Amino acid sequence: MNSETLSAPMPRTLVIASRESRLAMWQAEHVQAALHKLYPACDVKIVGMTTRGDQILDRTLSKVGGKGLFVKELEQALAEGRADLAVHSLKDVPMELPEGFTLAAIMEREDPRDAFVSNDYDSLAALPAGSVVGTSSLRRESMIRARYPHLDVKPLRGNLDTRLAKLDRGDYAAIILAAAGLKRLGLGARIRALIEPEDSLPAAGQGALGIEIRADRADIAAWLAPLHDDATAKAVEAERMVSRALGGSCTVPLAAYAQWHDGKLALRGTIATPDASRVLAAQESTAASTLDDAMALGRRVADDLIAQGALEIVRALADAAQAADGPSGPNVAPTQGPATHNPTGAGEGPASR
Repeated sequence: MNSETLSAPMPRTLVIASRESRLAMWQAEHVQAALHKLYPACDVKIVGMTTRGDQILDRTLSKVGGKGLFVKELEQALAEGRADLAVHSLKDVPMELPEGFTLAAIMEREDPRDAFVSNDYDSLAALPAGSVVGTSSLRRESMIRARYPHLDVKPLRGNLDTRLAKLDRGDYAAIILAAAGLKRLGLGARIRALIEPEDSLPAAGQGALGIEIRADRADIAAWLAPLHDDATAKAVEAERMVSRALGGSCTVPLAAYAQWHDGKLALRGTIATPDASRVLAAQESTAASTLDDAMALGRRVADDLIAQGALEIVRALADAAQAADGPSGPNVAPTQGPATHNPTGAGEGPASR
């Protein structure tokens, strides 16, 4: 947490918009506690709401409109002035925010790894052939199919408690979840094994919290500044640039993960077909003294993947999704295509989106 001196007047009231799931409320309460510590006299309230993504549980995200379904209602509350800020799990935030909104702060990252959760087995390698493994992510599905083709991967939707309940009633032999969510809710004991990035590269932004506000609220941005973690922001913005440059969405098994080593930011990116018949990988590192440096790193990794044929995978998956939806398409907003080349990534960081 930064300790910079604030020049903006102390806020009297701040309203946080949050999804109503237990994990989302924990995240909102985490920010609420941090703001109370900064501004003891401020009345920080939380307004819970149900998003479209929470309501649709019978289809995978890739078939109903993607991650934006988890933030639209929260953004509407910001636009209407019913809330001052919205707290998101950053991996659920679309790579391009709607005009008029920005990520004012990215908080220090929790464990970004995937977690293997099972009541009977210690690891994916220990599962017998034909075992059913649940995941909500095409990225994880592709990883499992590539490394463990003898396993049966099935969709898994619902909030964290719902997913664990499905495991406990025997619908799955094991499920794969984000370690950060389990740890934040005090459920770390449910983790049988942590899956290292070498075996399952995390999603862009996994484990980090982003705080979204209206772009015209410079006062709120100033109040949130002490919550911003620069090292995390550079890492996750490098990751998000990879996804942005490739038009990443829930229909694409895409991963990007950046780590700091000896003052340098090392970024790895992968993209694959859902059946893992084709897997591309790239990596680069840089000193990343500025946010633009970090996003330029992301662009270089994306360019490497593009040179290997990444856009062929993206287009093939988009064509397949369109064919499956039929001529009228799903009743959701379209997914953005690959970004145009912008080597510096200027204007794409937290301060301007």
